[in-house]
Amino acid sequence: MDKRIQEAILNLQRNNMAGYFVETKEELLELMASLIKSGERVGWGDSVTLEETGVFEFVRSGNFILNDKHQPDLTSEEKREIYLKNFDVDTFLTGTNAITLNGKLFNIDGNGSRVAPMLYGPRQVIVVAGINKLADTVEDAIHRTRQIAAPLDAVRLNKDTPCTKLGKCIDCRHAQRICNDFVLIAGQFVKNRIKVIFVNQEYGF
Repeated sequence: MDKRIQEAILNLQRNNMAGYFVETKEELLELMASLIKSGERVGWGDSVTLEETGVFEFVRSGNFILNDKHQPDLTSEEKREIYLKNFDVDTFLTGTNAITLNGKLFNIDGNGSRVAPMLYGPRQVIVVAGINKLADTVEDAIHRTRQIAAPLDAVRLNKDTPCTKLGKCIDCRHAQRICNDFVLIAGQFVKNRIKVIFVNQEYGF
């Protein structure tokens, strides 16, 4: 394991969050199976990482009660109901925009439906991150999120914001702006409620 990841995991633990490291997607899914109990209620936020690592497929094929926001033809109100139900799940799954060496999580969200359950509600939050999400400082985390992750995500979401054309954030005021909620998680009251799993490959933006 890289020394920087070791440092991040140690500091996550100091901040009352659990840290794990796996080499492959297969090891990741084995770990997930040990962390999520059969019959649990499971929800998630948008995440390219969860898609690329097979986590979505894993939970859909398992014995879980799912709040699946990716069902086809959901109305805005039906999505809102799922977002609200995610506050009361047993496990909430998500990626993250960045993890700092001192064990903090940084995320930018459009409407808060991903970051809000990370902050409060679910009894367990499992964060899956590729090694590309590691940042030295909070400032570096903000920079990588705004200048790398957010423009790529805006393209994925077919937004017409300036960053989709420029490839970088210019702090726009566009109606479709996705950089609305800037959230830094520095620690937890409930020990190990948040569990961060590093996968030894690059995933997501």
